[in-house]
Amino acid sequence: GGCWHQCCPGRNNACWALGARRARCYCDSYCERTGDCCEDYHAMCRRAAVGCAVGPWGPWSGCSSLCGVGSKTRSRQVTVPPRHGGEPCPDLKQRRGCLGEHPTCGTAK
Repeated sequence: GGCWHQCCPGRNNACWALGARRARCYCDSYCERTGDCCEDYHAMCRRAAVGCAVGPWGPWSGCSSLCGVGSKTRSRQVTVPPRHGGEPCPDLKQRRGCLGEHPTCGTAK
């Protein structure tokens, strides 16, 4: 048993292994607060904690509506995924409202 097979960020009750005396121990970063980490947690998970890194936001898309209320979206990519209990990734997509004002909108009224 032990954390050699998995390390999880935050509180994750599914991130456990069988430790000494066949008792359940945990490999999530929350185990440090609760004191129920597997014996090898620090060696396997905390030694190389890497937080998520993301790239810059891409451009906003065009408005989803040619005439009237719509939305625009933009996204960014993960450049370094989180490992060994590092900080999780922030939002990768954003959305905002827009007003479509295509030249044909006036004639459609």
